[in-house]
Amino acid sequence: MVSNEPTLTTETSFVYAIGQIEHRFPNLGLEKEYAQVVGRSETAGFRDRQVTQKVLAERENRYLARQLCWVLRVEGLDTYLLQPRDPMDFEMLIEALSRPYSSEDDVDVVIGLRGPIAPPGMCNGLTVPIVFFDQIYSFDKDTLIKAMPKPQKIEAEQFEGDARDLFSRVVQLADNAGATDEHRALNYLAVRYPEIYHETSRQFIENASLSAVDVRPSRLSGSRKILDVIFSYTHRQSDILEKRFVRVDVTDMFPFLVTKLSPFYER
Repeated sequence: MVSNEPTLTTETSFVYAIGQIEHRFPNLGLEKEYAQVVGRSETAGFRDRQVTQKVLAERENRYLARQLCWVLRVEGLDTYLLQPRDPMDFEMLIEALSRPYSSEDDVDVVIGLRGPIAPPGMCNGLTVPIVFFDQIYSFDKDTLIKAMPKPQKIEAEQFEGDARDLFSRVVQLADNAGATDEHRALNYLAVRYPEIYHETSRQFIENASLSAVDVRPSRLSGSRKILDVIFSYTHRQSDILEKRFVRVDVTDMFPFLVTKLSPFYER
């Protein structure tokens, strides 16, 4: 276990990242130990991912989970090494493996504190920041989208396709590792605020494109850090521009909505 966990200060860097969690072996010795444990387990008919989840979920094998490297990959890149702030929360990492097979549609949302760069010996030479997490949400895109309330005047198939498109655009924004306030606000909205999907789908039906997504400090910011997230839609024929925005408070580890989606006017 890493001992240099960051403390909560005004300079603390929070993380609200969207990616996929993978496990890796930091050394050959642990890999051989894992293989011996698997050899003693009943795993016939299981896929490799299911085998790992089954083995690590057993209490007597929890020592393996504590010594594995847990990597969050964002857009296919190794981005963070994950460590729970509470040792009991290794359960969340193991649960992230509970899906029957790995898919590009897998979504793991990691919320926590960004710590130092991992030393080369921690995970077989991988030197990325450590995130000490407090919460992990694991699901797939289809589950997220199907759980959203459907707009009454939009067909379900149309809405689900539009929502998938918007979700992909948010998580693929340049350098969105969920470590800046702007990206934390966007990632929070992507997984917790269905109204941005409703509005984007409505705009598509009315022949408008999502032309920009901007994040800027709100004029309401004072003692708290509040951001305006602005969605710009441009009509494909008339070039008329419409903007909608939502305010998000990112002062603390867990962002929250300040005002609902509404028209935005430049001042």
